Amino acid sequence: MRKLEEYINVGTKRMRCGYTTGSCAAAAARAATELLVAGEVVPAVTLLTPAGIEVVIEVEEHDAGPGWAECAVQKDSGDDPDVTNGALVYARVEYCDEPGVSIDGGVGVGRVTREGLDQPVGAAAINSTPRRMIREQVEEALSLAQAGISGDQPSNSAPGQKGLLVTVSIPAGVELAAKTFNPRLGIEGGISVLGTGGIVRPMSEDALIASIELEMRMLYERGVRDLLVVPGNYGRDFACGQLKLNMDEAVSCSNYFGATIDAAVVLGFERVLIVGHIGKMAKVAGGIMNTHSRVADCRVEVLAAHAALVGASQDTVGQIMGAATTDAALDALKDAGLGEAAMASLMCNLADKLDHRASGSLQIEAIVFSNVHGVLGATPGAFELARLWSASDGAELQ
Repeated sequence: MRKLEEYINVGTKRMRCGYTTGSCAAAAARAATELLVAGEVVPAVTLLTPAGIEVVIEVEEHDAGPGWAECAVQKDSGDDPDVTNGALVYARVEYCDEPGVSIDGGVGVGRVTREGLDQPVGAAAINSTPRRMIREQVEEALSLAQAGISGDQPSNSAPGQKGLLVTVSIPAGVELAAKTFNPRLGIEGGISVLGTGGIVRPMSEDALIASIELEMRMLYERGVRDLLVVPGNYGRDFACGQLKLNMDEAVSCSNYFGATIDAAVVLGFERVLIVGHIGKMAKVAGGIMNTHSRVADCRVEVLAAHAALVGASQDTVGQIMGAATTDAALDALKDAGLGEAAMASLMCNLADKLDHRASGSLQIEAIVFSNVHGVLGATPGAFELARLWSASDGAELQ
């Protein structure tokens, strides 16, 4: 497989870009169309992506029969940790009675079951830009073949047929879908064919934030006005296992607290509850709304500041500053008899920072925990708000 030699700098690393499933589908469709209408097997397709970057995508498989042809290309995600990397993307092109170019999904391409996505309910989860790319490639190949300049072989067009049907399949997508947002978004049976620029840029924060915002928008359009947010698996497991909250509609925000709060305000949510580990929530209490370690890591500094505010000795503050983990810092606070006081101080700061980010546009609360020490504290209305998602009698929310 020929690899895309396009690089970007991510932090201190130089990382290779890849191409999207949308680019793969368009390339496979182009190759299949040329095989169908001109009888020409092309070894690779040169594609100008919407991002303005030219990619050369090799054709891995090809097959044809009366009135149809199918080609496959392999997904290359570059250095991005994309679960679809290496998957084969097939496009089958066949003559049909419908005029123009029709596009549908086959095995491994998901089907939309909820409102609010790029495609309507019932349609294949092939987004607008990939659909446009596929259509353009098929139409161009058809036009060249009809003009007699795509090769020396005669056209294989079927008399009386009005158009072409393109069916995109990604057999591995059936299994891969479980590793994506699709089951939560209401896309069933496979993955989505995505890509607005045609290029995968490694570790794209914009793509992650867009996925979070999309999930929130779908919840809002279903009438949800109260949002339960967890940063990741720690928060989800604690909220479900210890707090007994119903997590069916919980949104994972990863490190992007600020972007998630902003989206909640813009979309019109009325109340937001965050259940988060002290390791991330200490940063938020310090005003840091992207908690990735490469952005900032002030966990022990924030804990040390609140320890000092409630009277910790210089020795205790020093122990906290030297702690390797937040649990070790909490142990130092507990040994000094200042655990509750320091957490109360931190919760005041956390409530202020969350409310400031939300600009007072909605009620926003938080419950903070440690896997070792359990619930550490909460903003004033957090436990009352948590009852909205309580899967039991709420005894845990005291």
